[in-house]
Amino acid sequence: MTQPLKCTISVVSDSPPRLVSANNHKPLPAEVSRTIVELSSVGTLSTITRVGSPLGYGVRFAVDLNGTPVLCLNESDTRFSFDDRRCSLHVQLEQCGGRRTPQCTIQGNLDKPEDSMVLRKLSSAWNKRFNEEVEESCIYVIDVERVLQIEDYAEDGIWVTPSEYASAEPDPLRACAEKFADEINTHNKDDVYRFCNIYADLDFQVLDAKMVWVDRLGFDVHVRSVHGDIYEVRMPFPREVTDEKSAKSSFNGMSQLAWEVEKNILVPEFKKVQHLKKVIGNSI
Repeated sequence: MTQPLKCTISVVSDSPPRLVSANNHKPLPAEVSRTIVELSSVGTLSTITRVGSPLGYGVRFAVDLNGTPVLCLNESDTRFSFDDRRCSLHVQLEQCGGRRTPQCTIQGNLDKPEDSMVLRKLSSAWNKRFNEEVEESCIYVIDVERVLQIEDYAEDGIWVTPSEYASAEPDPLRACAEKFADEINTHNKDDVYRFCNIYADLDFQVLDAKMVWVDRLGFDVHVRSVHGDIYEVRMPFPREVTDEKSAKSSFNGMSQLAWEVEKNILVPEFKKVQHLKKVIGNSI
């Protein structure tokens, strides 16, 4: 007798395991912050001016292997004070055409490295990101003291310690996440809609659904009810993925299982997602 295909919506990590948020199999805020700064190259630097008032202005930045922001600043710039090096760098990342904008704000102090080997590494990081040389005398870094990670506008943030931030790794799917979501929304829209009905425990009829982002642990979907309210649903992968190929394989497996459950070929033996987050001021 053929045994029915079984699927559990959970996370299984290969060794060595990476930490996972207790909230719905999502990457930890430190990992999200590292992903944001890896995918961004501009932000808002806020410093204390020489007259003692705060000022924010746009800057380009690179990051080193620990996520430390690398800046190119002119020493004669009057926008910051050499006596008070306190600063913050605010970076945000638009996802799915601006339907969600995760952000991180790095607080710390401006520091000017003097070690020649360190300067060469920082220059290399700048060249890798912008494909241009930089004067070593203009290189500054932000000595990170803490990081505030916010999932979207009008939401509360979570503070990340400097050790958590430095030890976290950016998501391995970051380079293909936007393309992956676009392709799914274009070619697999029915699957996303079916996932909401099969894998999520919703008490309303879904009018529309769109994938917003994908990472190593799963993907986020914005669903619209018949009343026009938008909710975010987290869909975990059956197991952690490491690249685009394994993400597509997991998605296709979930799609096949959802179709068989919908057609009553299989009896669902997985726990449905129950957590919903209402999205404020957005539309699908």
